[in-house]
Amino acid sequence: MTPFREKVLAIVRKIPKGSVMTYGDVAREAGSPRAARAVGAVMKTNYDPTVPCHRVIRSNGMIGNYNRGGQRKKMALLRAEGALR
Repeated sequence: MTPFREKVLAIVRKIPKGSVMTYGDVAREAGSPRAARAVGAVMKTNYDPTVPCHRVIRSNGMIGNYNRGGQRKKMALLRAEGALR
């Protein structure tokens, strides 16, 4: 596992229920402010249930995709947690 991937996964693990971060926010916090797409690649290949990758959204407010059930599943999870209305 690369150091960047480790940082990204650690940051996303800390996103509390009912909250979201953008891919860019995660990239900045990981020390690579221009790596939003790389964060997306990490989320796309993450299947660790301890990493709530559904809490990472696009900077334009759209939720983006979700590798464990698609956009509908991601929206349902975020609604259940109170992050979406």
